[in-house]
Amino acid sequence: MTSETENKRKLESFFRDEYQSLKSYVNSRIRTSTDRDPEDIIQDVALRLFSGADRYAPINNVAGFVYHSIKNKIIDIMRKGKQTDNDADGNELKLIEFTELLYGKSDNSYPEQMFEELKTAIMQLKKEYRDIILAVDFEGYSYSEISDETGIPQGTLMSRRHRAIALLHKELKLKKQH
Repeated sequence: MTSETENKRKLESFFRDEYQSLKSYVNSRIRTSTDRDPEDIIQDVALRLFSGADRYAPINNVAGFVYHSIKNKIIDIMRKGKQTDNDADGNELKLIEFTELLYGKSDNSYPEQMFEELKTAIMQLKKEYRDIILAVDFEGYSYSEISDETGIPQGTLMSRRHRAIALLHKELKLKKQH
């Protein structure tokens, strides 16, 4: 019973304190439209999390838990917009691969500080590196789609992502040592 009320308390506090950040996060991931309103997405996720708070083990990393849920909701919305499930499944695997590449196995036990450091490190990347990480690993676009839209060759996009991941890995490794 303690974890039930504790989970709800943590979630309430997080949504209250971080609502604008969550809204900005969703806005940065998708274009607003009638079926993709950031506030609707956040409210859907909040409703799902609050209604299931009794079933969860104690939530240690609230930020990671909420952002992961929002990311999954965005992926679900994007899948509905795409006609091919294979591309969406491949993008989900890429996102899991990206997370595991930086942190190892995903298990909701990352310290909130590490989550914040990753978010900060991504936002501090050069624009072309940040854009490719966000597009491929968080928005679910394929290299082909990005190349078609931007005119940048797929090989260049892959190189940029590889360099961005190397920079993130190096930055987070330095922070972890301190």
